[in-house]
Amino acid sequence: MTVESPSADVPVVIVGAGPVGVTAALLLARRGVRTVLLERHHDVYPLPRAVATDDEVRRILQAAGVSDEFTAVARPARGLRLLDARHRVIAEFQRSARGHHGFPQTSMFDQPELERLLRQALARRPECELRGGVEVTGVEQSGDGPVLVTYRDDQGEHEVLAEAVLGCDGANGLTRDAIGAAWQDLRFEEHWTVIDVTTKAAVRCWEGVDQVCDPHRPATFMRIGEDRYRWEFRLAKGEVLDDALLRELVLPWVVISHVDDFHVIRQAQYTFRARIAERWRRGRVFLLGDAAHLTPPFVGQGLCSGLRDAYNLSWKLARVLQQGGDEWLLDTYERERKPHARHVIRLAVATGWAMTGGQDRTAALRRAAVATVCRIPGVTARVSRDLGRPLPVGPLVRRGRLGGTYCPQPRVTAADGQRGPFDDVLGDSFAVLTAVSLPPGLRTLTDALGARVVDVHDVGDDGTLAGWLREGRADAVLLRPDRVVLDVVPAGAATFTATAAWAPLLCTTRSAEQPVSTRLARRATP
Repeated sequence: MTVESPSADVPVVIVGAGPVGVTAALLLARRGVRTVLLERHHDVYPLPRAVATDDEVRRILQAAGVSDEFTAVARPARGLRLLDARHRVIAEFQRSARGHHGFPQTSMFDQPELERLLRQALARRPECELRGGVEVTGVEQSGDGPVLVTYRDDQGEHEVLAEAVLGCDGANGLTRDAIGAAWQDLRFEEHWTVIDVTTKAAVRCWEGVDQVCDPHRPATFMRIGEDRYRWEFRLAKGEVLDDALLRELVLPWVVISHVDDFHVIRQAQYTFRARIAERWRRGRVFLLGDAAHLTPPFVGQGLCSGLRDAYNLSWKLARVLQQGGDEWLLDTYERERKPHARHVIRLAVATGWAMTGGQDRTAALRRAAVATVCRIPGVTARVSRDLGRPLPVGPLVRRGRLGGTYCPQPRVTAADGQRGPFDDVLGDSFAVLTAVSLPPGLRTLTDALGARVVDVHDVGDDGTLAGWLREGRADAVLLRPDRVVLDVVPAGAATFTATAAWAPLLCTTRSAEQPVSTRLARRATP
C-alpha cells in the first residue's frame, strides 16, 4: 500500500467527479484550494440524465468558469405546463428569458455535454487533479485530525490524507455510510420509464415542459435540443414498452411514420424517490448532491440542488482552509442548504401528486383544486419564484428585508469600459454594494473582509441594482462570496445592523507560507 507523502499537501479530496464534484473543485480552485478528485469511471457517462437548470444555477456555472461554453449548448425554455388527461392546460408557469440572475429562468441541456465542458475546465486548472478508474474503499476521520481516504486502482491500494472530504458519490456511494447518515424518507416512490430520442419529425411542443396530470398515465415531455426530446411515462406493473406502445404514448406530440425518423438514444427504468440524509456533515466530511438528497424530477431541481450545495460550501471551506476562518463557518452549510433542499423536494412531490392524483378516489378533486388555485392571480408567478427562496436567518444571514436573498445580476460597465455580468465586477470575495457614500467607519470592516466596495452609480447600472436597494429599503448591503445578502445598512443608518460582532471570525488570515500539510504530516506514515 502506498501513502501520499506529507509534501503532497492535499487540502480537499472529492469523492465522485460528476457535475457536482467537478463544479466544487472548480469553485475551490478559483480560491486557490487544491483538490484531488477520485472517480470510478475514466470518462464522462455518455447517456442523458439531468436536462434542466434554472438561472440561479446558470450563475453558479458562471462562477465555475463555463458560462459562455454552456450558453452555446443550452436551450432556453418557456416554463412548465400542467395538462389534464386530454392534454388541456390546467396551469402554466411561465419562465422569463432573463431572470434575476442574468440568465434564462429555465434552460434545457444534455448532461454529458455539460460534464464534458466541466471536465475541460478542470483540465485547465493546475489546482485540480482527477484520478479516474479508481474505487474508493474507505473514508475515515479520527478526532480533529485529517481525513484518511483509501482507494484502489490497477496499481493496487492507496491512501491519501486530506483536510476535508466532499462526498459527491451519489445515492449509492459510501461517504454517507461513512459518516453514519441514514436516509429520511419523504414518502414518494414511483417507477417510471425515461425515453430520450432524436427525430426530424414535426413534434408538437410549446418550447417548455409538459406535465400530464393523468392518474392512469402520468407523463412528462420536453424539448432538449434542436432535434432532441425526452418523454417520461409511468408504466403499469408488468407493462412492457414495445414499439407499438411507444408509438401510442407519444402520439399526442408526434406521429412516427418511419422507424428511421425516431431514434431512441436511451430508454431506462427509474424509481423516483424523495429522501434527505439526516445529517450532511461529520467533522470535515461533507455530503453534497445525491449523496445528501434525492428528489423526483418533476420541477427539474435534482442536479440544481447539488450545484447549490457546491456553491454554498466551497467559499466557506476555502475561507477556513486558506484564510483561517473559524470552524463555525462550516456548520452553516447544512443549516442553510438542508431547509431549501427539503422545500424543493416537497414541491416536486406535490407536483408528482398533482400528476398522478395519488391513485385514489380523491384524484379528480385534487386536480380540480390545483386548477382552481392556479387561476388565482399571482399564484403561478409565486410558485415559479419559490425555487429560489431566501436562506434562513442565521450566523451568515442577518434578519431584514433583503437578508438571505441573492443580489440581482444585470449587465454593467467594468473599469475597462466593457459591458459584462455584474459578478465579474464583484470579484470572488465579500463585496459591499452601496447607493450612498460609505461611512468611513465601515472601511475597517471592508478591509478586514477583503470586501470590494461597489457604488451602483459607478458601474453603469441600468436601474436594476438601485431599484433593488430602494425596494429593500437599504442604502448598502454586504454580499457574501456566493452573492447572498449577509447584512444591510438600512436607509438613513450609518452601519450594518449586526456584522461587527462576528466579523473577526471571518477576518483572520493564514500566512501563505503555512501549508495545510503541517497537520497532515502527523498522520502520513507508510
